[in-house]
Amino acid sequence: METTNVWETPLGKNPHGVETRKIYDHVKALCVHLHLKPGERLRQHITPVDVIFYVLEGEGVVEIGDERKTVSKDTVIHSPAKIMHCWYNESESDLRILIVKIPRPTESTVML
Repeated sequence: METTNVWETPLGKNPHGVETRKIYDHVKALCVHLHLKPGERLRQHITPVDVIFYVLEGEGVVEIGDERKTVSKDTVIHSPAKIMHCWYNESESDLRILIVKIPRPTESTVML
């Protein structure tokens, strides 16, 4: 059995300048824990694979293509491959999101 404690996983470096941790990095899938503090956001970007977001804590604004919606804890969002997406924490509380990329990307994300 393989187990991972999110808080014991090293912080990752990313072009967004926010806290991320790869918590599952295998041949077929990639899972990342994203932690946006109040006022933080991601840069708009396009991933080469489908992405599933699961909001673990807090409330945030997710933007996918030309749609923008405020979502909160226990919401699951699907972001299709090759469509711009972004996250914003416009609240006064932390926002934590589980990001699942399937299949594991073999191409780079495109930053906008």
